[in-house]
Amino acid sequence: MPEENEDRLVVLVDEDDKEHEFVLLDSLELGGNNYVILVPVEELDGEAQEPEAVILKVGQDDDGDEVLLEIEDEEEWNRVARSWEDLLQEEE
Repeated sequence: MPEENEDRLVVLVDEDDKEHEFVLLDSLELGGNNYVILVPVEELDGEAQEPEAVILKVGQDDDGDEVLLEIEDEEEWNRVARSWEDLLQEEE
């Protein structure tokens, strides 16, 4: 993994206690909520044409700690994905 990605490394643990490494590509605020855009490290290291991004919502657990949550509402997910695509186009 390139060194510039090391400081943006995020490790998530799934329900089977297996660790998965991601690189934080971007974050955005939309409608009062914060979201992060992640890409699995193995997709960056491999031969993948275009890595598939994962969009997660930033929330808080019962202790007030930040947690990343799957976006279950398809409409919300589509809004966030469109906003991120718009940001990418503005940067070009």
